Amino acid sequence: PEWLAYLALQPPSAFAATAEGLSVACGRVSFALGLQGPCMSIDTACSTGLVALSSAVGTVKGGESRSSLVGAVRFTLLPQSSMALASAGMLSLDGRCKSFDARANGFVRSEAAVALILEVARAISSTQMTLRSSVVGQDGRSASLTAPNGSAQRALLDVALGQAACDASAVNGVEAHGTGTPLGD
Repeated sequence: PEWLAYLALQPPSAFAATAEGLSVACGRVSFALGLQGPCMSIDTACSTGLVALSSAVGTVKGGESRSSLVGAVRFTLLPQSSMALASAGMLSLDGRCKSFDARANGFVRSEAAVALILEVARAISSTQMTLRSSVVGQDGRSASLTAPNGSAQRALLDVALGQAACDASAVNGVEAHGTGTPLGD
């Protein structure tokens, strides 16, 4: 493609040399904003933002820092992985992700960016929310890459409720990952 030829003609620089390194991204943000403390890049595919949030919760609750900036960014710049996912039949044929819907027929790749600041609990205003628990887990063995392991997910929810010291009926918000397939959802 034309843009690859353009990139090949650019003179080498330290920025270009480190541009592909995921490990460098968060350091650049910390440098630009003058932030100190734990700094890490996380890549766990669809769950990256939630895993980053859980990690930040741990540093704040553990006293390693009084606040954390959590950010997640997803760009779909190159077509190769989209083509592979399409050939594996994982993408929605109509371009619509219908998670948790009987009509679900695959997922849709998208781009996103989000950032939030996590602080030690203090007076809560109407624009703030309290995060009582955050846990991360891997399902382990299941039928396939996109098939959930129900008992592992149930155990993870039990841990989260235990950490939050509350009953499931007290939960007023859940972040869910829908694959856009009847089996995965």
